[in-house]
Amino acid sequence: MYRWFSSALIDATGIVVIAVAAYFMLASQFIGTAWSMKLPTSFQQFSTIFLSIIIEAIPFVLIGVIIAGCIQIFVTEEQIRRWIPQNRFLAVMMGCVIGAFFPACECGIVPIVRRLVAKGVPLHAAVGFLLTGPLINPIVILSTYMAFGNDGTIAALRMGIGFVDALIIAFMISFLFPSNQLKSVAVLDVRENVKRASLFQQLEEVLKHSIDEFFDTGKYLIIGACFAALMQTYVHTKSLFLFGDGDFGKTTVMMGLAYFLSLCSEADAFIAASFKSLFPVTSILAFLVYGPMIDLKNTIMLLSAFRFRFVLVLLILITSVVFISVHLIRVL
Repeated sequence: MYRWFSSALIDATGIVVIAVAAYFMLASQFIGTAWSMKLPTSFQQFSTIFLSIIIEAIPFVLIGVIIAGCIQIFVTEEQIRRWIPQNRFLAVMMGCVIGAFFPACECGIVPIVRRLVAKGVPLHAAVGFLLTGPLINPIVILSTYMAFGNDGTIAALRMGIGFVDALIIAFMISFLFPSNQLKSVAVLDVRENVKRASLFQQLEEVLKHSIDEFFDTGKYLIIGACFAALMQTYVHTKSLFLFGDGDFGKTTVMMGLAYFLSLCSEADAFIAASFKSLFPVTSILAFLVYGPMIDLKNTIMLLSAFRFRFVLVLLILITSVVFISVHLIRVL
């Protein structure tokens, strides 16, 4: 009875969240200018930021859930066991390298990682993929190169620091969390008999899984986008400078901005470039490395799939390793 009530409550919450998102989208199209003038400026700003985050993220989430559906139907546990090295360091290295060539956004990579872990990929290898996928894939590096005036220095540093940080974090996770840390494997509805079906039936199952994954992940994306828009609208940037205006303080400010702005990794370099005259290179690098690894929107999506303790430890590890690494670069 309790399980049924909990499931019904989650579904009802998802319906409410999607309805609110639909309201904002439709309101921007059909509500007249006279009515919008009556709304507070801050609310209009919140609505604009919220919609921009959703519109930016939805295509990548769709790509992610389709890939997750394909993994569910066409990739078996036996194949996973053959592909992934038994050595934990080699498994982490493989996850990081695959992520580096995989053009995924931090929004769309969460359902892929959840599906991979459910299929038997070791958690530490999946974390390596989770961290490098949105950070140092070819599209992100190209956009970083262009954002900084065709100067490859920042792009190279972003790629190098990000890859090393991902290796360190994923390797630490391998010791801290031996099990997969998924909230519930049963929710993923793993079907083993589909592989004996025809290609058309398999594609139909991919579509079904993708739809289920989209609605399961999408509501948390909307909640995360809502929180990020609230932070950008009602929390003043000046309040972040309470941490100080030294190098450490400025790095903390930029990491805080990266977390709460929840920018897409394909576009964050252009925002970072606008801070060049205000912040040192170490702070800019912290913004570029930290944001794609973890942000507010991504944290909420991770909490929907993984246990709270794992997500909290991952957040602490990413924050600590990125902060230390960018300042080590300055010393070196």
